[in-house]
Amino acid sequence: MDPLPIDPLLPEVVSALRAGPALVVEAPPGAGKTTRLPPALLTAGLAGDGEVVVLEPRRLAARMAARRVAAELGERPGETVGWQVRFEDVSGPRTRLRYVTEALLTRRLLATPELPGVGAVVLDEFHERHLDGDLALALLARLAARRPDLKLVVMSATLDAGPVARFLGAPSLRSEGRAFPVELEHLSPEEAARDQRLEERVASAVRRALRDEPDGHVLVFLPGAAEIRRAREALSGLTLAEVLPLHGDLPPEEQDRAVGPSARRKVILSTNVAETSVTIEGVAAVVDSGLARVAAHSPWSGLPTLELRKVSRASAAQRAGRAGRTRAGRCLRLYTRHDHDARPEFDLPEIRREDLAGTALALAQLGVAAGEGFWLDAPPPAAWEAAHALLRDLGALDAAGRITALGRRLARFPLHPRLARLVVAAEEAGDGPGGALLAALLGERDIRAFEAGRLAGPGAPAPRRDVPTGPSDLLELASLFEEAARARFAEGALRRLRLAPGAVQAVERARRQLERLVQRRSTSTANSTATATATAAEEALLRATLAGFPDRVARRRAPGSDEVVLAGGGSARLAPESAVREAPLLVAVDAEERRVRVAGRPGAGGAVVRLASAVTQEMLLDLFPDALRYEEEVRWDATAERADGFERLVYRDLVLEEARAARVDPDRAAAALLEAARARGARSFAGEGALDRLLARLAFAARHAPDAGLPAPGEDGVEAALRAACVGRRSFAELREVGLEGALLGALAPPARALLERLAPERVTLPGGRSVKVEYEAGDKPPWIASRLQDFFGLADGPRLAQGRVPLVLHLLAPNGRAQQVTTDLAGFWSRHYPALRRELMRRYPRHAWPEDPLRAEPPQPRRR
Repeated sequence: MDPLPIDPLLPEVVSALRAGPALVVEAPPGAGKTTRLPPALLTAGLAGDGEVVVLEPRRLAARMAARRVAAELGERPGETVGWQVRFEDVSGPRTRLRYVTEALLTRRLLATPELPGVGAVVLDEFHERHLDGDLALALLARLAARRPDLKLVVMSATLDAGPVARFLGAPSLRSEGRAFPVELEHLSPEEAARDQRLEERVASAVRRALRDEPDGHVLVFLPGAAEIRRAREALSGLTLAEVLPLHGDLPPEEQDRAVGPSARRKVILSTNVAETSVTIEGVAAVVDSGLARVAAHSPWSGLPTLELRKVSRASAAQRAGRAGRTRAGRCLRLYTRHDHDARPEFDLPEIRREDLAGTALALAQLGVAAGEGFWLDAPPPAAWEAAHALLRDLGALDAAGRITALGRRLARFPLHPRLARLVVAAEEAGDGPGGALLAALLGERDIRAFEAGRLAGPGAPAPRRDVPTGPSDLLELASLFEEAARARFAEGALRRLRLAPGAVQAVERARRQLERLVQRRSTSTANSTATATATAAEEALLRATLAGFPDRVARRRAPGSDEVVLAGGGSARLAPESAVREAPLLVAVDAEERRVRVAGRPGAGGAVVRLASAVTQEMLLDLFPDALRYEEEVRWDATAERADGFERLVYRDLVLEEARAARVDPDRAAAALLEAARARGARSFAGEGALDRLLARLAFAARHAPDAGLPAPGEDGVEAALRAACVGRRSFAELREVGLEGALLGALAPPARALLERLAPERVTLPGGRSVKVEYEAGDKPPWIASRLQDFFGLADGPRLAQGRVPLVLHLLAPNGRAQQVTTDLAGFWSRHYPALRRELMRRYPRHAWPEDPLRAEPPQPRRR
């Protein structure tokens, strides 16, 4: 075997593991750690009689590493060395070195927590910090305390070994590797600003690299299979080199062509699998798009997705380093230096950004409390609580956080808990295979990938707009898939149906695996049935979808509207391509932020429901009776200025039905009226100024009879009167009719009202019989009356209040209503001012009587109406 940079370090690795149970190894890409270190553990006997299990972040890496090690041993894969990934197991009874994907080890730990038959575990490429890798590290560190014979190695290309070594209490070793200088080139800002598609930039950079480098291969990093396909089309006329794709969905023989030795120059169009996990000999130039499709989750459903993101600076360095593996090389970055420098140094670990429901269920199944010190990096508390809340919603955990019998059933499926709940519900209804298909369609890439915009580009079919109205987008997807299956997934049929071949194949593999699990369970499920009618099967799958997404129920805002109101608050719009156009209630299975067009105009951004499924009230009642409640509500109608009663049926916080109530609860109506009246202002429900005059009147009486116990209410009294006035009433009209000043007076006991009338009457009667309103003002201002001067003829003294103790201020008015004098000394006015004033009044108002002696004159009688 050719020597590799890691080889000199292997004796130290073996020695360290003989001395202790764990070790951290740092080695740059291309050092050979993936293919040389695990066999060294086996050869040194560090695994005892057990296996060495190597965790790889990707299926492609697991397959290729196992094949290379087997070839170096002169064996076929599946003998001493094998691999196991989802849907594929290449191993046998003699297999001692097994390369697996991270999630498979997690499931093995769930099934057999002590890992019998395993003597050593190697976590490769741990710097990628996948959620399954972090969970495996935590569980293995915990297991090591019970199994001192178990050896654990964590290998990384770029991660700082210090934190991992401290977490494990283990030493660390580093291989410096062997690297040649790599010349870096970035796009200029002017080049980056050009309107070019990615595949055009790639084709231009590849031709330049082939022209400038006399020999060697060109490795191109692209986000995914769709971008690889389009770049390959853009390079279709290339004669200087063979263009080969490299990604996880390719058959093994095509992967081997891409990475194996070749006499002819190659252009390898690869996903980020070639960053660290796979070494390709003879690469002289790298073209880096700076992009990757990374594992993410839909923030709406929590289901796994692939998201297009810029790579970190660490990933960019690893990509560039592939050009300096065996010789000096160059790296052409299809982005600016400023763009590179603005990127984060490392990608955020998945545990800090991913949905944690599956992880929480796994730990609950093991009975592990993931407290302080359990994780290398603890998950965000809010995300951890949200995961537990969802599991409680699904019935997987009880209120105390313990796993339920249903939760154990869900944990048996290699699915997100939502999808596992869907499958179990369909299985219980007798259509487990149908549930398996729906779960596969949701758990894998969208088979309508062109429509989802994920493979948009030249030659991509236009989005479907001819989807018939139906009860469920999931059933529509299942129908499309089954039509493709009947055509044996022929290329022409997939093109006619506008389906993405790679996604369809992934769904078919997942469906078969899930159907096998369902079939094994169905033999022991009492209520499984053989064959259901089409209607019953459809009903079963609609109910199963609801079971998996109980928190995503929505109500159409109006018949025929594409806007829905969501349980938990907020609203969203159904995507134009959704089949669910009529159902009043539905489950919003998946949504995304997108801009929609309404009536030919750009619409506002917001949540757009991509996948929906109809539900009924009967389904909600059958599956979640505790989440339904009947409510009576009194609501204020600002237009009618009235409290109205409503009866409604509510699911969680979502109103399903609402109708006006025949009877309104009087207490709640009064409360609603009081709140609205407060907002309007208490003085709106009394005559203008009447309330303040009454308060001043009460204050005057209380001030002049301090021992009588009369109240002198302020704003607190107004509030109390308003509250009392609202009792038994429900509208502003009724409140105005009673009048707030009347309510304030009504609060007084009869003796107090009588005393108020004696001390501070509302009106006084003058000698001629005229009744005049007494004006009271706040503070210490004296009360006053205003009337025509003639009304006071015959009076030597004006009226008095407080049982004669307080004279009224008299406003003596001319016939035109204007005050001629303001006084409390009526006798003095008659003697000192009246004679002169009389002459003026006689001149101005000759038709009125102006006697010389007002004290002996008779006042005019008020007119009778």
